[in-house]
Formats: sequence, structure tokens, C-alpha cells
Amino acid sequence: MQKIEFIKMVAAGNDFVISEAKSQKPKAKSLSILAKDICDRKFGAGADGLLWLEKSRKADLRMRIFNADGSEAQMCGNGARCIALYKAKSKKQKAKIKIETKAGIIDSEINGDSVKIKLTNPKAIKLDVPVKVGGRQIKVNFINTGVPHAVIFTQGLEKIDILPLGRALRYHKEFSPCGTNVDFIEILSSNSIRIRTYERGVEDETLACGTGSVAAALIFSLKTGAGGKVFVHTQSGEILKVYFKKSGERFIDVWLEGKTKKAYEGVYYV
Repeated sequence: MQKIEFIKMVAAGNDFVISEAKSQKPKAKSLSILAKDICDRKFGAGADGLLWLEKSRKADLRMRIFNADGSEAQMCGNGARCIALYKAKSKKQKAKIKIETKAGIIDSEINGDSVKIKLTNPKAIKLDVPVKVGGRQIKVNFINTGVPHAVIFTQGLEKIDILPLGRALRYHKEFSPCGTNVDFIEILSSNSIRIRTYERGVEDETLACGTGSVAAALIFSLKTGAGGKVFVHTQSGEILKVYFKKSGERFIDVWLEGKTKKAYEGVYYV
């Protein structure tokens, strides 16, 4: 039996198990299987994902992201914010940390329990894509903010059962072969939106999604002309801030800000 030391961290309701490769290497199980086991909310530590930290030649560290279903993701916004705080606090490192991900290098700035990350520039933006699902056609907006997101505007968001439509769009042929996360948003004001997200890899609604909040804010800006700061009200109750610069349909200097916290430390046996 092998011990896997980990730390549980939370950002806006997204929870993650964090472990470092330098101190241990799973022998009996792959990281994918480890993620499925340790993220299980009844038989494991319980989390939306496993964040596995390794050495990097390009940045301060490399973050590998494994969803609760064992699939590996390119990027995780709230996960990156957790990693930045973890390294800054527990390892007493600098307040600005560079994190290597499969989506690119992520810059971070730590100020107390508030963490800002600079995402890679978004791409593959498509507005009002007609998609037939459940016998009807709806308009879906698409953007990749490190991972793919389909964004849908709606009203009465709190009363909507997003799971059936979220699952149908997540696997829709329009977004094959990789699939997509699905964000449902409601406009609250000229610079504020509410969001609920069906997350690919978790295969359920989560209390928040960092890249999804950014995706929603940017699509909201394109559709309404909203300026370079958008407040995103997540299902957890926390309000995330998204900053950006826009030129036409092109975005640069995109940042996500919110609070993070350490929940507990533990040991998992494999």
C-alpha cells in the first residue's frame, strides 16, 4: 500500500485535490485512475479534479489536470488559482508565479487569499451557432478559453434544470471530437451576469468554473458591448471578476480574479 499526500483546496466552490510528483509517484495506479478514485465523493477525498504538480523547464511548476472522471484537461482556471495560492503560502514562494499547463503558460498574482490569473488568449470564437438538440434548434455561442465552452443566454436561470441540455450539448456532434463545457448565463446588469455550468469531465453541474466564467464574460461583452470588467455570479454565491482588453472580436490581457482557500491536508492510500 502506498501513501499519497495531498491538500484539498477550494476556489468559488470548485474543489481540488493537490499532490506533488516530487515527493511521491503512484506505482499501482495511473494518474487517471488515481483521479477517479481520490475524487470520488463517497469513497475518496471528494473533488472536482486532481491537480498533479511536476517540475517545469518553462515556468515555476507544471500543473496536470485530471477531471473526476479520469480524463486529462488542458486548463482549469480555478484550479490554477488554487495552485498559485498553495505555492505562495505553503512553499513561501514569490507572490507572482508562472504555471505551465497544456493550454500554455499561466501568470498568477497573489494578494492575501485573492488570486488573479492571466489566461492564454481565447480562440475559436463563434457566435449564434444554430444547434439542433432535443427536437428544437437553439443558438449557441462558442469560445475556447483554454478549454472549449458553449455559452447560452437564458432567463430564469435558477429555475432551469440545466443537466439534460448540458449533457446533450456536451456530447453534440457540433463540438466533436473533444466535446465542450456548457455555460448558461443570465444578464443581471450592464457589467454583471449569473452563470451555471455543466462541466465536461465532472459530467455534472459544478458550483463554479473559472474558464467558464471567463468564457461567459467574454461572450457577454461581444453580445452587449460590455466593457473590460465583468462580475460573474457563480452558483456557489461567490462573485468572480473577469478583466480583459477587446479589439473587435479579439481579446487580449484576460484575467480572472477571486478568493481561494485551503480546506485540509490528508493522506490517501492506494
